[in-house]
Parts: sequence; C-alpha cells; structure tokens
Amino acid sequence: MIDFVAVLIGYAASGERTLEAFYQRVQPFATAFMALLGRDRLPARSTLSRFLASLTNTPVEALRTLMLSDLLARPLNQEEQVGGLWDRAGTRWVIFDVDGTREAARQRALPTSLDRPAPHRRLRPLCAPGYRGRKRGEVVRTRTTVLQAHSHQWLATFGNPGNGEYRAELRRAVAAIESYRKAQNLPEQQVLLRLDGQYGTGAVLADLAGFSYVMRGKDYQLLDRGEVQTRLHLPPDQQFSRPETQLVRTLYDCPHVAVGPSGEPCRVVVATHPASGKPPGVGVQRAGVVYELFLTNLPQAGFTPADVVALYLHRGAFENALADEDLEQDPDRWCSHSALGQEFWQILCQWVWNLRLELGHQLHPDRVRTTEFAPAVAPAPANTPPSSGYGPSQVGLPWKADRFSGQDFALQPDGTLRCPANQSLVAHERRREADGSLRVVYAASIRSCRPCPLREQCQWQGSATKKPRQVSVLLHPLVVGSEPLLWRDWSRRHHRRVCLSLRSQHLEVQMEQALCVSQDASPPLLSRAQRAHYRLDWSERLARNARAPTASPVTIKLFGVPENFATSLGLVTA
Repeated sequence: MIDFVAVLIGYAASGERTLEAFYQRVQPFATAFMALLGRDRLPARSTLSRFLASLTNTPVEALRTLMLSDLLARPLNQEEQVGGLWDRAGTRWVIFDVDGTREAARQRALPTSLDRPAPHRRLRPLCAPGYRGRKRGEVVRTRTTVLQAHSHQWLATFGNPGNGEYRAELRRAVAAIESYRKAQNLPEQQVLLRLDGQYGTGAVLADLAGFSYVMRGKDYQLLDRGEVQTRLHLPPDQQFSRPETQLVRTLYDCPHVAVGPSGEPCRVVVATHPASGKPPGVGVQRAGVVYELFLTNLPQAGFTPADVVALYLHRGAFENALADEDLEQDPDRWCSHSALGQEFWQILCQWVWNLRLELGHQLHPDRVRTTEFAPAVAPAPANTPPSSGYGPSQVGLPWKADRFSGQDFALQPDGTLRCPANQSLVAHERRREADGSLRVVYAASIRSCRPCPLREQCQWQGSATKKPRQVSVLLHPLVVGSEPLLWRDWSRRHHRRVCLSLRSQHLEVQMEQALCVSQDASPPLLSRAQRAHYRLDWSERLARNARAPTASPVTIKLFGVPENFATSLGLVTA
C-alpha cells in the first residue's frame, strides 16, 4: 500500500480533528502501524502535503473506481435480508439519495495596492464564491454525494469549487448508481432517486437515464399551466400533516403534465397551505396561499399523493447521515489545498465509512428491520371523501344523437366549463355519491342559453327548455393497492458505533529483535544521483520506504474481539 494512503486511512478512522493531532497520537507506535502495511516508517506531514498536491485526475478516478468495486464485491445484504421500499401494490423499490453538501472557508482581508505584490489565496483553486447557507466564510466548496438509503453505504462523491456543477455531477452519480444496479441485478424499474430541490426542473429529467425519481420542484411557472390550474379549482385529493408540526398541506395530484424542453410526462403533486406572517422558506406565495411542487413519475396505483410527499420529506434521514459523517470523520475539513488532493481524501473517508459498516455487521449481524412507512388505505365511510384521493375527472358520454355531450364542455384554468358557444358554466353544486365519487354540477346562465343559436343541439327539448344547460363532472376514487408502505433497512448508527468500540479495547504491541546482519557485508553501491542527494521521485520514495525482510517482526494482540469476527478477518485467535 502507498504510504500516504495508509496515513490517510488511519487519519479518517482515528477520529482526530487535525492531522497534527493524529501524528502526535500515532507517533509512539508509528513503526508498528506502518509495519502492518509493509512500510518502514511514517512519512512526514510535509511529504503527505506534497503528495496530495501532486495528484492528477488519473489516480483520483482510479481510487473512485476501486472504492465502488470494493463496495460491490462484498454486499451487506444477503438473499434472505434485502432492504427496500414496498409500495401499496407490493412492488419493491431501492432508493438512492443524491444531494450536495458544502463547506465554507474564511479568508482574511488582504490589502491591495500598487506597492504590494498581488495576494495569493491558497484555497483559490479549491474554493470559489458561492452559496454558503448558514456556514460562515467567504468562499465555498460543494460536493455531490450518493447514498444507498437502506444500507447507508456511500457510493460516490464529486466535488467542485463554488456551487459546483450539479448537472455534470448528477450524471456521474447516475453512472455510479447504474454500476450498483447491474452488480446487484436490480431491474431498472425498481431504482428510485430522491433528489434535492436544486434539481427540481424538467430539464434534469434527461440526466436520470430512465430511473424513477421524486424531488421538490422549483419551476413555479408550472402553476400557471392550464391543466394544473384546472386541477387546483377542483376538490383536493388529500391532506397531509406530520406529528412534529402543525402545518397541514392540501394536496392536488396532476398525473400527466409535460415538463422540460422535451415535454417529458411528469406527475406533479401541488401542496398548498395558508401563508403565515413571514415569507415562506420553501415554495411560492400567491394571494395568501403558499404553493409547493413535488415532481415524480411513481405510479398512482402504488403511491398516493400523500405517499409521494412523505417519501420526499423522508430525505431528512439523509441529512442525519451527513451529520453523522461530519461528527465521526468530518471529510469536509481541509486536508489539502489542491482540488484533487481534497477529492482523494474525501473518497477515502467514504471508503472508511463503508468498511466500518461492514465490520459492524460482522460484529453484530442483526437482521433487517421493517417499518410501516404508511398504513394501508382504509375504506372510506359512506358520503365521505376517499382516503386515497381522486382519479382523473370524467364527464358524461353523448346522450342523444347530434346533441352536445359533456365532453364538448372543456374545463378551464379558472375552474369553469366553456360551452361550444363560448359561454361559461359555473360550479354551483357538489354531491357525494354512494361509492365515494364526487359529482360537481356546472350550470350556465339562462340569459346565455335563451338567445343561443346552438340551443337545439345543446338542450333536451331545444328552445322549449326553460332551464339552463347543466353538466356534471365526476371524480371517482383513485384505485390504489391494498398493502401498506413497508420500509426495510438496517440501523444507521448501530453498526458503525459498534466498530468504533474497538478503539477502547486493550492492545499489546510486541517488536522482536531484528535479524543480525553480517558485519562483512559490502556497503551498497551508490549512484551518482544518490551521491549528489538528488530528490527522489514518488516511485523511488515508495520503494525506499518498503519494509525490509530483515526488519523487526511486529506482533499485535487485540483483546475483547469475538472469535468469529477475528476469523472473518483472517486473524489468528488465541
């Protein structure tokens, strides 16, 4: 193993806050630590810094590929223990969270004048001005991370200065998910991506390689679309609230809305709630109502509108994983002043996270846990709104030859119907049917119907009819599966923290006496470069630090480790 990779792995696993503190902690047994990896001595911190600064894109991408290959070679879940989300139709989905995290850096103000040299910022290639959120600083670095939501394993990380390149990073994240899908033999139709609101436009759908998705929308111009406005003037599908908040969202399901430059069909769930006294943190406020958008292509038979919103808001578990990562490893701390060096360090941090999960499963092989994510849809009592929402609106079929039917009266964005004579019909009655359907009755004005030249084709008795034309719009209950939503995963913290308990176990290090070297051995032959003390290149430096076969053997005894765990790692047990 490369000396510097060994040091960074130890640094990530140690939990020390700074590289200086790690070197001080490891110094008493540095020889034994490096001997474990076949190396002779601990490299200096300045040499590690130069190594990270000299990295090119090729070794960084090779490390990224190697980390993903190692993850796929040893999956956590067995055939009888699989994680996933089972929808109301009994279909299994495997969820991946894709989101960005950022780290801000503070820069002191430097005087700039003609009599002074130009200021040089060490973090300039690494960071750039950008959105900082609640973090203090002047410049920021953003990285996109990919998490398997059921095993809590990291699949990839992609960093860039400033706000990053979220579209390019998303395509690379999708490529990593595709590799995972093929290795796990997952059908493409069962992969679901949960995306943050920064991806919430129709243009992003072209980057998802056909995977299913759920994300918060930020293109609020969709609210002005005719089909969306028409749905907003009809009765809502469901109401959604969470126990930890008093906010109640009213949900409207728009199943077929064309979004993006290519007109990709998308299911848009509109959530509304009354505005409060302060500007909304999420959504757009119009006429005292706050509107939120959720975009997905999940089937209506498996997910109600409330299920879609709950599934997106469940992304909070991903934020907790990022918080745990910051607490236990802090990969966003500055380990190098070069972009590729920092990327190298963050990939290793994710690799150590996955290894700790794997070791934790070896120490405590717990079974997968099952959570009822949402209960089964209960039948609604008579004359009450359906608990699953409504399907697409329907109107009456032709009832008499050569007469206008309900299909000739188009729903308008303002909530009215438009008749063939270009007159408006206004909703004036709502009736609940015995099967749970809702009948909305629209009626025209008699003053519009009497002089209408199309009256003979429109009303049953033609000009003899004394009442204005009425049209009924039926909203039938949405047919969904009878199963509850089931979420199966492993504990996010238990296995990692079980592995962390190894830090407090008793450890004995024994170094035997080195083999004697004959005094008559001739001195080594020096080259002219060695005689002139030329600086070594990286391959020569690594070769020089290789541990000699005649070096002192090192024996390490770790106490308090289960025997089956030691056997799984190939360790000799007492």
